[in-house]
Amino acid sequence: MPQNVLILGGGIIGLSCAFEAARRGYRVRLVEPGRLGGQASGAAAGMLAPYSENTEQPDEFFQLCLRSLRLFPEWIRDVEEASGLKADWVQSGSLNVFRHEADLLPAESRMRWHNAWGAKEELVTGAALRGLEPRLSSDAAFAVYSPEESHVYAPGLVAALETACGKMGIDLIDHAGEMLSMEIHSGGGASVFMANLPGALRADRLVICSGAWTGQFERWLGIAIPIHPIRGQICSYEGQLEELRHMVFSSQAYWVGKRIGRIVCGASEDVAGFDTSVTERGIERLLRASKQWFPMLAERETAHRWAGLRPATADGLPLIGPVRGNPAILMAAGHYRNGVLLSPATAKLTADMLDGLTGGQSASVFSPERFTLVPR
Repeated sequence: MPQNVLILGGGIIGLSCAFEAARRGYRVRLVEPGRLGGQASGAAAGMLAPYSENTEQPDEFFQLCLRSLRLFPEWIRDVEEASGLKADWVQSGSLNVFRHEADLLPAESRMRWHNAWGAKEELVTGAALRGLEPRLSSDAAFAVYSPEESHVYAPGLVAALETACGKMGIDLIDHAGEMLSMEIHSGGGASVFMANLPGALRADRLVICSGAWTGQFERWLGIAIPIHPIRGQICSYEGQLEELRHMVFSSQAYWVGKRIGRIVCGASEDVAGFDTSVTERGIERLLRASKQWFPMLAERETAHRWAGLRPATADGLPLIGPVRGNPAILMAAGHYRNGVLLSPATAKLTADMLDGLTGGQSASVFSPERFTLVPR
């Protein structure tokens, strides 16, 4: 008989894990305290940029991000086929732009190890750079062009995953309210109690995908879970995809053109607890960077301003794996600003663990118990 799997959290990681588990034959129920995709997932710019986001070394985290990028063509196809919806995946490539000659040596060094991992990056200057991105400011001295990177419309991908899960028979429960308590059964499985739901939700297996709210499980699991929210503030301008041909990264901000007629600029980050309000100070930093790098945006008003909470861990790595050596309880949380990029790899890794596979080297690097030195 197929096992019952309960997914706690309805962001892109939770929906992805539910989708993959159902494809493996599990009976899946997903419960979300608020609105599906209503936190970091719906607010994300949807960048699939493992090279631009990882500049230091090819560690295990970079390798996980790269594996996930290479899963995306098949992953997007499967989600779109299952849902009948489009996620607007744009294979744009990216440009990391620089203004100063002092940045050249570090950029070349980074480019060398990126290319050893298949990035196919090039250094572009002058007319070649203007040809790639005509609206870019003349202040740009050079850029690193990364053709393999891409982006997806995050709300579209979340909607496609939600629809696909529904069509596959996954029980999606939203607006369940806060979690009140959890019981781990000695004979296996667990039960959870939600404020807006009568009785207990019981399952053979439990997957915790609660994002920035995962720290609440410390009291029930007896391990240290140092996850805290980072507020990311973003704005957008009206603009056509043709005006911004690539994802563009600078040291101050990034810009991504979307097919919905928006140019997204992000992200100004700060620590503000669980406050998702937008501040003038946070957005002003993005406006200054936009005027500096894209003069066409200098006179445009922002079309939309918003903020999302990104779940950051103490060491910057996600928590993926079993808890307390109990294969009945898995965690997939703490993806910070890489939740969209890591959705297929996390889903497959989590489903492998549901199937009884160990997860290889990733099991120790991303273990949810790595911050717990002494049993509590």
